[in-house]
Amino acid sequence: MRHVKSLGIVSITTLFIVNLLACDFSSAFAQHPATTDVTVAPQYDTTHVYVAPEDFDRFVASLVATFGGVATKKGVFTVTPTPSTTMSQLVLTPVGAMSVFGFKTPAPFPFGTERTGYLVTDIDSAIEVARSAGADVLVMPFDDPIGKDAIIQWPGGVNTQLYWHTTAPSYKPLQTIPENRVYVSTDRADAFVKSFLAFSHGEVISDDLHAPGVEIGRPKDLYRRIRIESKFGRIEVHVTDGHLPYPYGKELTGYEVTDLPQTLEKARGAGALVLVPPYDTTDRSAAIVQFPGGYIAELHAVTHKVAHPSHP
Repeated sequence: MRHVKSLGIVSITTLFIVNLLACDFSSAFAQHPATTDVTVAPQYDTTHVYVAPEDFDRFVASLVATFGGVATKKGVFTVTPTPSTTMSQLVLTPVGAMSVFGFKTPAPFPFGTERTGYLVTDIDSAIEVARSAGADVLVMPFDDPIGKDAIIQWPGGVNTQLYWHTTAPSYKPLQTIPENRVYVSTDRADAFVKSFLAFSHGEVISDDLHAPGVEIGRPKDLYRRIRIESKFGRIEVHVTDGHLPYPYGKELTGYEVTDLPQTLEKARGAGALVLVPPYDTTDRSAAIVQFPGGYIAELHAVTHKVAHPSHP
């Protein structure tokens, strides 16, 4: 691991070491404990979005107008183990699902800090596997109106909800798989990756120690970017020194779309703001938008496939 470095000061020796490390990433992360597989499929993984009640309907409408798809019937529930009341609605789009919450009462801790909900085959087994993989259980399993939930924390401070439904849901496969966009420190990046791989039975697709800094708002710099794939979907891990210009680090999810300019036009028409105009990077054109209610997301269109050391 290393801090972001300026292109102008990276030495030939450093680049040589970086290339050696990048070529060896597959072996570094390959050895993780054999654990029970509790994964289901990426269409059941939802980004958790908390908005003010007055913004709730406008936000849901903007998502559907931008990405297509449908929203389930809105209801008012208690979705925490202690007393609370929230509006709740699931938005199912071709590029990913979002669980939208509009709390009418203060949201009890640590709710609102979890970024993604993962459907698991069994909640108790999932907790056991998460613990064995090095995660902390912040909220022990509790009953919700349609199943059970828990909140765990990975090394590096990334919070995730695990959920299980009494009646198994059935959603259509996604057209494209969204990315959970995680920002972690250089101190905890490897621990986060090893822990998540052990839990998800996933694999590191790439570990680029000199990814272009334009991806984190620092076009003159390089940084480390790790991409992971599993049946939970995709994770893009940004390893940085924390010197991030707004809005980088605020975006929870990256959505792959087929036509970025057209999608941005739809988003603007639905009330979204383009915080970062489209830019080109290694394998994609990307932009960052803010939807009504404050939710920030990355949108991207893949421009070409990139060969990686372990995937030539």
